[in-house]
Amino acid sequence: MSVQYYCAASLDGYIAEADDTIEWLTGYEAVAPGEDVSTFKGGYDDFYAEVGALVSGSITYEFILGHLERGGEWPYAGKPCWILSSRTLPVPDGEGVDVRIRNAPVSELFDDMLSSAGEGNLWVVGGGNVASQFVARGLLDEALVTVVPVVLGHGKPLFDRRLPGGPMRLVGVLPRSSGMVELRYEVRR
Repeated sequence: MSVQYYCAASLDGYIAEADDTIEWLTGYEAVAPGEDVSTFKGGYDDFYAEVGALVSGSITYEFILGHLERGGEWPYAGKPCWILSSRTLPVPDGEGVDVRIRNAPVSELFDDMLSSAGEGNLWVVGGGNVASQFVARGLLDEALVTVVPVVLGHGKPLFDRRLPGGPMRLVGVLPRSSGMVELRYEVRR
């Protein structure tokens, strides 16, 4: 089992615009037809098959709720989805929806998160604050970042603070014909 922060970031290190939108990513048109732009092991489906549970912040969760309002389906059916928030948020109905909204530090929830993942990985979906909390407490194993050749100039950073410890160790690089590059880092503790 591994705790992984898996996301896309602009060339200058942002995961979203300042207003939390990601059209710079969803509208990126340099992807070759049929190209899966994610993960070393054969694509998103293979990555996701190894995920046992997910954790995100409220803004990422609200983005997903917006997707549901536009007629989309719950993307994490059958997997526990931990939401870190101090606010009261709605929980969607539906088969396979397992949303657990908690107002507590990552360190207090970590054992329960791991237990809920079973033998699968724990995916830190976003955002930068949540990922930074995991790193600051020595709880993140890997950062898998797909760098998109778009410069935003400002926005929501990949991590929202300086991280303790030494530099992460690069363990893989996968360039794509789309211009994207996936970087895989091991987090040193």
